[in-house]
Order: sequence, then structure tokens, then C-alpha cells
Amino acid sequence: MRIIKVRDIDSILQSVRPRADGRLRKTVTDIISDVKKRGDAAVRDYERRFGGTTHKSFKVTRQEIRNSYSRVSKEQVEAIRMAKKRLEASELLIKKKMGSVSLARDGIKITKEFLPLGSVACYIPGGKARYPSTVVMTAVPAAVAGVKKIIAVSPAGRDGKVDPLTLVAADICGVDEFYKIGGAQAIAALAYGTRSVPKVDKIVGPGGMFVTLAKSILSDVVSIDMIAGPTELAVVADSSADPDLVALDLISQAEHSPDTACCLLTDSAQLAERVSEAIKKRSRAISRSAIVAESFKNNGFIALCRTESQMIDLANKLAPEHLEVMTREPKKIARKIKCAGLVLLGNDTPSSASDYLLGSNHVLPTGGFGRARGSLGVLDFVKLQTSVQSSKEALGRISRYMRALTDAEGLPNHYEAVRRRT
Repeated sequence: MRIIKVRDIDSILQSVRPRADGRLRKTVTDIISDVKKRGDAAVRDYERRFGGTTHKSFKVTRQEIRNSYSRVSKEQVEAIRMAKKRLEASELLIKKKMGSVSLARDGIKITKEFLPLGSVACYIPGGKARYPSTVVMTAVPAAVAGVKKIIAVSPAGRDGKVDPLTLVAADICGVDEFYKIGGAQAIAALAYGTRSVPKVDKIVGPGGMFVTLAKSILSDVVSIDMIAGPTELAVVADSSADPDLVALDLISQAEHSPDTACCLLTDSAQLAERVSEAIKKRSRAISRSAIVAESFKNNGFIALCRTESQMIDLANKLAPEHLEVMTREPKKIARKIKCAGLVLLGNDTPSSASDYLLGSNHVLPTGGFGRARGSLGVLDFVKLQTSVQSSKEALGRISRYMRALTDAEGLPNHYEAVRRRT
């Protein structure tokens, strides 16, 4: 990994942020337009073109789901159940706080309550990869929220089948319907609806650049959770950190895909060199070494900061998806981190564990959106419904103030609608 001496943070950010690809945007826009126009026929064409699969039916049958249990191990099923149980526990804590509230004052009653969404689609990356854990992370909070209809989509392999453990996870976690489609064409089908694929109220889940860009473009058609693109990990570490553990954690995220972004932020020149050497040494003998190498080459870096304060400032401005704090006083540093999707404290809280079994959610904001939101959760699957009831007397009491405001804004008919009732 390249070592960058940090002088100006803004210039560092400009050099490491992925640049928008105009050709990719045009490709995704064309796919979306085609699916909107031709529906299932377009989806089939893109599935064949990008995945090499030809589907008679997109929908996974109940028999396929039942058969998938015979193709997975007992330990894998138990692991899915454990991941579900742990995530469910943390989501239920939030749901218990979401009671309805009412305010009655001066003849006006305002009620606010959380209502579950009618339908959501969980995007599960697939094809060459398998991510049954993402089924847990997306479907469990939806089920806890009480969503009426939970749909999952994932691209099939070249054999036309979805990974069996992914189907088992969907069955365990309460998915109602599963469709073997992926990419931008799946997002478009879910946004507009086709003869085979239902239109949904919201689409959640991570994906590659095609999926992430499609979600962004279609966010004016369908609600989305966040920009959850290729994974990111930043490790904030000082001279007390174990360089081998830092290297292992960076490698564990880099193995996802070549467009993963992983970095170390440190104020120790010695640690920077030792982590760089540890990565080189380990990379010679690891699985998925080509992916890891390309990821580090394209997006990896070590930022050598002058001070602890500069290290924290850079972390907040990067606003990474995962942020590990491996310092002498991790809690002290973490209190100053306000802009990360997920903060992981101490030497024994690796991001890889949080991706599976710690009870946190691995669907997290990327691309700097950690500034404004955190992980996917039960709140993403409800809407805050507000209802208001006013009496005639209450309108009379606000009438002159209404006139003052509507005159100021040049909207006299707003006032007239109130005056007529008083």
C-alpha cells in the first residue's frame, strides 16, 4: 500500500475519492430506460448478457427453497440462526422505543406513530459471490419492523441457481418472495414493476457500482436506504497497535472486490512501515490474493499524520463505512469520531466479525455518506405517520397569525381557507 504523508487533508480526500464514471452512468441509465419500456423481456436480456443465465421464471419456487436445505451443512444453518438472533435482539431494542405519541393543546391534537412499510426489496449480491449474511442484515430488521411483504433478489450463477445458503437464510429470516435477478436491471424492475417482478415501496441492501448507481438514479421513483456501494474500511491506529492485526483487518475487507477501499490512518511512521511490510508478506500466501492486490493498488493507502488530532480530523472527513480504532485509548478517540458508518473499538473488534455475528448490521453507508447516517436498521422499514385534528375554536385563535404569515408569503388563499371556517 502506498504511504501518503498528510499535509493538506482536503487534497488527500480529492486524491483518494473514487471519481464518477460518465460511461458507467450512461450504461446504467440505458438499462433502466430499457427495463421501464420492455419489462421482463429487457430483464431477461440483461441477465443473459451479464450473467450468462436464461430464466424461464425469475421467481424462486418453494421447492427450490426446500431443496436448498439438503445442500448446506448443519453448522451453516446454525450460524445463520445465530446471526439472526443477535441482530434481532438489537433491532427489538430500538423498536421498543418507537411508541406513538400525542400532543393535545388549544383545541389541536397531533399524533405521531411509526407504521411499517407495505413492501420492501432486499438486494443480495450474488452471481460469482455468495452473501447469505446480507439476507440476515436486510430481512431481519424488516421483519422486526413488521413490513407486510419482504422480497429478496439476487443474481443466479451460470447454472441458473441461487446459492443454497442464501435461500436458506431467506427462509429462516422471513423473506416472502425471492427472485433470481441482479444488477441495475433488478433495481429497475423493482422500482417500476414488471409482469413478473412486483413494484416495491423501498429497496435496501448493498451492491456493486451498477447496483449502487441504479439505486441513486431511481431514488426519485422508489425509496432507497442509502448509498451502500463497494465496502470501505479505515483503521485509526497509533504505535501501540499490532501491525499484523491491522494488516489482517485491511486484507479481510480488501478481499471483497477490486473496488474495495481500505486505508490505515496513523501518526506512527514505524507502524506505517510495519503494516505495509505485513501486507506484502501475507499477500503472497492468502486466498483471493489477486482481488486483494488489485483493491490495494486501486484504492488502498496509508495516511501518515503529524498528530493524533489530524488523524481524527481525516477520519471524520473520510466518513468511512467501517472505522476501527486500535489505539491505547480507543474510547477517547471514538468519542471524537462523528462521521463513520460503524465505529469498532479496540484490538478485538475486527470489522470482519461485525459483518457476521456481533449483532450489528453490515449494510452501511459508503462514499462519505457516513457523515449523515449509520447502519441499516428497523427505522429504515417504518415511516413516521403524523395526523392532526383541529377545532373551529383553534382556527379562530390562530387566524390573525395566519394572515400575518400568508400576507408575508403572498398566499392569500391559504388565509381565506382558514378565515371561512371561523
